[in-house]
Amino acid sequence: MSHLPSRSRWSAAGSLRNAAAVLLAGALLAGCGTFSEEGRDQYNRSQGKSAEPSTGPSESAAEKPEPPYDVRPLLKPKKKYFGVAAEGAPAKMTAVEDFAKKAGKKPNVVEFYSAWGDQYETRLVQNSWDYGALSYIAWEPFTKSLKRIASGKEDAYIREYARSVKELNLPVAISFAHEMNGFWYPWGTKKATAADFVKAYRHIHDVFTQEGATQVIWVWSPNVVNPMPNVKLKPFWPGEEYVDWVGVIGYYARGGAATYATLYEPTMRQVRAFTKKPFLIAETAAEAGERKPSDIKDLFQGTAARDDVIGFVWFNFDKESDWRITSGPATLRTFKEQAAGARFGFDVTKP
Repeated sequence: MSHLPSRSRWSAAGSLRNAAAVLLAGALLAGCGTFSEEGRDQYNRSQGKSAEPSTGPSESAAEKPEPPYDVRPLLKPKKKYFGVAAEGAPAKMTAVEDFAKKAGKKPNVVEFYSAWGDQYETRLVQNSWDYGALSYIAWEPFTKSLKRIASGKEDAYIREYARSVKELNLPVAISFAHEMNGFWYPWGTKKATAADFVKAYRHIHDVFTQEGATQVIWVWSPNVVNPMPNVKLKPFWPGEEYVDWVGVIGYYARGGAATYATLYEPTMRQVRAFTKKPFLIAETAAEAGERKPSDIKDLFQGTAARDDVIGFVWFNFDKESDWRITSGPATLRTFKEQAAGARFGFDVTKP
């Protein structure tokens, strides 16, 4: 038996969105691909060749085009990402600052949710970066079908979004249509096929490439397979050149998988059959209860033990269950002890 507690989503305007109508008890959960590293190298070289020549000795450095932000050092960091999704962030960073104070360590990833049709939230991305964190955007196509997106009918919006990413010129992780292997979202298995997802994902990525928006870390983000053991992941895979990170989504629920090995590794084994891209636990937390401190310890230690897992993002909300690190004194104490480990957290502005 599994359940999916309802996790609320926020747009740039701060409007509250209810994320899922269906609840699953084994794991909770939060996909997209990039230029390959070779492709990004080629693009950066081409940018250098096409830069406008100097008009004379009086031209200032400020007048020269700024090169695209190079996200490659962020793709496989030596230390682990220590991320958070928190109430109102990053429109306001109060909840992130409070999380950092209680955890004893600043998060270096801030995740938030953006509905299809929202503009690229440059202020939110800038807020995260100014704090010292990479923005992670879960881009949710609630109002448009995957087939429509793949057909090109949404290209004007996608191009505007990509141009805004390019203009801001800060790194950002983007996950399009996360949990696509589940049935609880409009883009999930009840209303779309794996082929629909792949075509839409690739199309968005290709439009970004055409616009020169190379600042994106593309995240392909399936839910853990436990609630849907018969839904195979490989048909949803867009291809090596389209993905930077595999953003696995899975929560420790009281009635579900209780260990890293049972919660995450069945999914990781499937994924490793077709790609070696690094894993990020893109959404996770532990349901309130006596087991929560041990779940937290298991999450930190399991992530630390695998070199191919580059970190996690903690869902620090009180929604359906109290997922926050402050849900009990033992929970907070354990989280702070584990977060103190030297492997977690680093300066994303100087990776």
